[in-house]
Parts: sequence; C-alpha cells; structure tokens
Amino acid sequence: MKFVKLGLIVALVVAVAGGISGCSTSTNTAENKNVKVRIAHFPNITHSQALVGRANGEFQKALGESNPIEWKTFNAGPAEIEALFAGEVDIGYIGPGPAINGYTKSKGDLQIIAGATDAGAILITRKDLVLTNVKELSGKKVAVPQFGNTQDLSLRHILQENGLKDTTKGGTVEVRQADNPDIKTLLDKGEIDAALVPEPWGARLVSEVKANILLDQKQVWRDGNYTTAVVVANTKFIKEHPELIEKFLRTHVELTSYINQNPEKAKESINAQIKELTGKPLAKQILDDAFKRLTVTNDPEKDSVVDFVKLSLDAGFIKAAPDLKDLFNFKILNKVLKEKGLKEIEN
Repeated sequence: MKFVKLGLIVALVVAVAGGISGCSTSTNTAENKNVKVRIAHFPNITHSQALVGRANGEFQKALGESNPIEWKTFNAGPAEIEALFAGEVDIGYIGPGPAINGYTKSKGDLQIIAGATDAGAILITRKDLVLTNVKELSGKKVAVPQFGNTQDLSLRHILQENGLKDTTKGGTVEVRQADNPDIKTLLDKGEIDAALVPEPWGARLVSEVKANILLDQKQVWRDGNYTTAVVVANTKFIKEHPELIEKFLRTHVELTSYINQNPEKAKESINAQIKELTGKPLAKQILDDAFKRLTVTNDPEKDSVVDFVKLSLDAGFIKAAPDLKDLFNFKILNKVLKEKGLKEIEN
C-alpha cells in the first residue's frame, strides 16, 4: 500500500513539474507574440540591409505577422539615440560614434549586436582647390555632417596624424558641422574648402559640384577596415525577446550575403527605398560609385569601435573612458553565424 501511495506521489510530482515546464514554454512563446518591433535606420546606403529588408519584407516575414514592425527613419545618429532612450526604438542601424555616446550616457542601455557596413566615406575638396596632401588643409575650413559622428571622429584622427588640430584646440583647421545637403551648397559657393562625408554624398559631391577626392575610403582610416554602421539594440529588449533578436539577426546575415552576391538587384531595392523615403532616387552612376566605396558586412570591426572610443574621448565628446565590457553582445549573432558555417565574431 505504501508503494502505491509513493507511486501516486511521484506521478503527481512529475505531472506538476511537467505542467510548470509546459507553462514556461508557453509563456516564453507568448512573450514573443504580439510584440511591436521598432526598427530604426537612415535613408542611406550604409544601412543597406535595412533598406533591402524593408523593401522586400524579409524582416517582417522573419518576425511573423503577430510581431508587426514599425519602421522609423532618422537623418542623424543623436536623434536616433534619443528615440532609443525614450523607449521608441528597439533595434537600430547607426554609426559607431553615436552608438558609443549612447552606451556611455545611458550606462549600458544599448549594445552593439552586429556590424552593417565598413568604410564608405571620403575626404573631398572644392573643385577649384586641388591639394596633394592633408597637411595643406592648414588654414582651411572643413565640414562634417555632425560633431561627434563617425566622419567627425575620422577627420580629427586624420588631422592628428598629419600634425594638425582644429581651431577650438588651438590648431589651424576650422571644423564645421553642416547637414549633407548644406555641405554641397557651401562647397559650391566656396564657403568651405573641404568635407569628410559618407556615401552616397561623396559620390554626389564629386558628380554634382565637381569636388576633388583628397582621400578615398581606404585612405581615410585603417585601409578601409573600420565600421561605418553597426546594429544596436535596447539591452532590455535583448533580454526580454532574445528569440526576436535571433530572427532579426538571421535575416540581417542573410541580407548581407544577398547584397554581396546580388549587388545590382540590391542596389535597385536600395534606390527604390531612398526614393520612397526622400522623394528622390540616386542617379545610377552616383549609386554605383558610392557602392564601390563601402563593404556590406556582419562584422562590426570591434577594434575600430574601440579606437573610436579613444577618438571620442580625445575630442571631448565623452568625459571619461567607459567600461566597454557590455558594449558588445555577439552571442546571438555568433549562434546564427555558426549555424550558417560563417566566421564568428570575437566578443
């Protein structure tokens, strides 16, 4: 009789445990349904995976109809970071400079989970100013799209390498910030002498205002092996919805391969999105030239991000060296890369 009772008790415990386990799985699944996923990007070819995936619906297909995507478009990294802080963005394509500043100011509320593109920026001079080396920028006015952004940090590094500094640091080069369309106007009017800009603006300035290329994308920094755009995510969203992050990253990796294997088709999708978002597509020659100057990749070039931190610190955009141990989170990305037989990223 005792054995019968013991058997009943064991069976009951197993049933209860199984019920708890079943509830846990059900809850986890439920947590990844009916979740609106807010994805941010720029209408820019350096955010190619976002543009192609948005155009062909691949991200939405991967996340499922029960998890609608709300696309958010920004023109500057700081604005996107503020939206992320406000809980209005879950995942975003963005430059490493704003990503670093956002991580530092929020004390870890965002993490870099993948790379997007490398290089894709050039240093140009106005059409009537042909320089043979960077040292000749002394006494000149040089524009960047925004203080503290990737191009600004790259420019300051270039100046330092050539024994120059901006005027706010007691140097002889006046660094100005201006939106990319304004840079075009300022160059054309001769109100600035040079600019370091991302693509496709580099190609546009060469084509439309006959700017000269002083440094190409490989000469700007690290032979072109530096990140121009990364993928960040809200740390809380990563913890609460790892399955959705995995589905997103799997699609991101697949889109990276697709773009590299089918560049002409990809450029058509990218240009269609640029037209939809800005009202004007890029001329084919400009798009082709711009695309040659960037590398679409999953690799965030971690070493270059760490170097960007040093540059941001030297320039005074961050006040103290941040603890970077939680800036990178490649666990889910590496799981996807391993499944696909691709090289994993060192975390």
